[in-house]
Amino acid sequence: MSILLDEHTRVIVQGITGREGSYHTTRMLEAGTKVVAGVTPGKGGQSACGLPVFDTVAEAKAATDANASCIFVPPAGAADAIMEAASAGIKLIVCITEFIPVLDTARAMLVVREHGATLIGPNCPGLCTPGQGKIGIMPYQIFTPGPVGFISRSGTLTYEVVALLTEAGIGQSTCIGIGGDPIIGSTFVDHLKLFEQDPQTQAVVLCGEIGGSDEEDAAEFIKTMKKPVVAFISGRTAPPGKRMGHAGAIISGNTGTAQGKVAALQAAGVPVAETIFDIPDLVKAALARQV
Repeated sequence: MSILLDEHTRVIVQGITGREGSYHTTRMLEAGTKVVAGVTPGKGGQSACGLPVFDTVAEAKAATDANASCIFVPPAGAADAIMEAASAGIKLIVCITEFIPVLDTARAMLVVREHGATLIGPNCPGLCTPGQGKIGIMPYQIFTPGPVGFISRSGTLTYEVVALLTEAGIGQSTCIGIGGDPIIGSTFVDHLKLFEQDPQTQAVVLCGEIGGSDEEDAAEFIKTMKKPVVAFISGRTAPPGKRMGHAGAIISGNTGTAQGKVAALQAAGVPVAETIFDIPDLVKAALARQV
C-alpha cells in the first residue's frame, strides 16, 4: 500500500507542451507513472511525449479516466489550472508552479475544497511512491520501496534526507513535498492522517522549517498517533523577519521560530534530529521499537 499515488493513479499533465512540462513528463514515464494525457489550450489533437494532448481537463478526463493532474503552468495561469482540474473532477492535483500570487492560491483553494480534491503545492516538488512512480520533479533514482512515510516543506531537503535513508537501507512508502508558500493545498496533518491509516507505513519522517504553525499543529495530531514520527526543523539560524528561500519561511514576531517548533514536537514525544545526518539512526530506533 501507499498513500495518494498507487497503481490506480492515472495522471494528466497540464502544460505538457512547455519545456518543463515535457521534460518532467518524460521523467515521470521513465519512473513508471501512468501518465495518460496532456492538456494545453489550443493544442488539442496534437501529441507530446507520445501522449494525446487535449484543450481542456474535462476532455482529457473523459477520454482517459484520469484521476490526478500535475501542473506545469506559468504563475499567471496556474491558479486557473488548479480550479479547472478540481472542477473537472480530478481528485489529486499536484501544482509544481512557484510565484503564484497568494490571493490567486486562496481563490483556487475555495474551488479545491468545494469539489473535494486534494491539492499538493503550489511551489512543491510533488510526491513519489517508490515502485509505483512519481508525480512532479523528484529524482526517482534515490527512492526505494519500504516502510517509512516522508513529508517535507522543502524539496531539496526531501532529496537529501531520502538519499540518506536509502543509503542506510531504509525504504519509503510514499514521500510528499507539500510546498513552501504561505498558502498551500494540504498540510502535515492531512498527510499524517493518511500515513497513520496506511498498513505499509510503519514510521514517518517530518521535515519542517521556520514560519507558520504547521509543525505545531502536526505536533498536536502526533499525540494521537500510534505510529512513531521522527522530525527535523530547518532554518534554526535564520534571523527574525528575513525570508529564507520559501515565501512561508519567515519568523513573524514570536511565532514560527525553530525553537518553538522543536519544543512542540518534543512535547509530543517526537525525537527531533539536530542535523539531517541523525535522521536514519533515529528512524532505525523508531522502527525497532515497533517490532
